[in-house]
Amino acid sequence: MEFTANQIAGFLNGTIEGDPTIKVSNLSKIEDGHPGTMTFLANPKYVPFIYTTHASVVVVNHDFIPSQPVSCTLIRVTDSYSAFASLLAMFNQTKATPSGISSLCFISPSAKMGSGFSAGAFSYLGEEVVVGDNVYIHPQVYVGNHVIIGDDTVLYPGVRIYADCVIGKNCTLHSGVIIGSDGFGFAPHSDNLYQKIPQVGNVILEDNVEVGSNTTIDRATMGSTILHTGVKLDNLIQVAHNVEIGENTVIAAQSGISGSTRIGKNCMIGGQVGIVGHIVIADEVKIGAGSGVEASIPQKGAIVLGAPAIEIGKARRNFIYWRKLDEIVKKVYALEKQINKSHE
Repeated sequence: MEFTANQIAGFLNGTIEGDPTIKVSNLSKIEDGHPGTMTFLANPKYVPFIYTTHASVVVVNHDFIPSQPVSCTLIRVTDSYSAFASLLAMFNQTKATPSGISSLCFISPSAKMGSGFSAGAFSYLGEEVVVGDNVYIHPQVYVGNHVIIGDDTVLYPGVRIYADCVIGKNCTLHSGVIIGSDGFGFAPHSDNLYQKIPQVGNVILEDNVEVGSNTTIDRATMGSTILHTGVKLDNLIQVAHNVEIGENTVIAAQSGISGSTRIGKNCMIGGQVGIVGHIVIADEVKIGAGSGVEASIPQKGAIVLGAPAIEIGKARRNFIYWRKLDEIVKKVYALEKQINKSHE
C-alpha cells in the first residue's frame, strides 16, 4: 500500500517539512534508502546519512537541525524511534496473513476456538484447549491439553506449549519456543543417583508478552512460572521453574534465570547474564551483559555489572585496574626487591 507524507504525519501527530504529497510504499534503512521508501533518524551516529539518503521521507526528532540541505521530506516528531516502531507495526498489518484451518491440522473435538482462528498444516491442539479470537497458529505447532490462549496471539512454526499452560492476549511466541517443559528438579541420593522431582505446576504468560526463538520457559514444580504483562524475552533464553518476571521487563539473548528467582518490574537485563536461584531483584534494575548475579539486588533502580555483579561504577574502576594488573604486579615485585635489599 502507498501512503503520502501527509497521511503518515497525521498518524504520528508530526509536522512536515517538504512535499506533503510525496508517496512511500516501503521502509528502508537510512544508509540504504531509495526513492519510494521511508526511514528514520534517531541515533546521532547516522546523521551524515540524512544528507546522502535517497529515501523519500525521513522521520526525525523535533530538535534535529540540519547542517546542510536535505533532499528528502522530513516528518518531525517528539521521539523518532518510537514513532518509527509504530510505523513498522502499521506496515506489518498491511501484509496479507493466511487465514482458515488447514485440513492437515488436528484439533481435538473438545477444543474451543474463537472467531477468526487460523491454524497451519501439521499443527496439533489437544483436549479441552481454549483459544480466543483472531489467534493465528502457524504450521507444526503443538498445543497440549487444557491450554488456554488469549485473543490476538500468534504462535510461529515449531512452538510447543505443554499441558495446562496459559497464554494471554496479544502474545507472540517465535519459532522453537517451548513453554511448560519440566523444571530441572532432582533429589540427590547417597549412592550418587538422582530421583526426579515431578513438576506438576504450569506456566502463565500474561498479556502482551513476546518470547524470542528457541527460548524455553519451564513449568513450576508447584504453582506457576509467571511472566507478567509486557515482558519481552530475546532468543535463546532459559527461564527455570517457579521464576516470576515483573511487568515490562526485557531480557536479551543467552541469559539464564535459575529456579524460584523473582525479578521486578521494568528491569533491563543484558545478554549472557546468569542469575542464581531463590533471589529477588528489585524494580527498574539494569544488569549489564555477561554479568553473573549471585545475590539479591534489593535497591530499586540499581545498575550492576560483572561476575559477580557489583555496582557499575565500582565494576568499571575494577576493570581499569585489571587491565593494568600486569604492570601493578611488576611494580610490587620491584618494591619487594628494594625492601629486601634495604634489610640486608
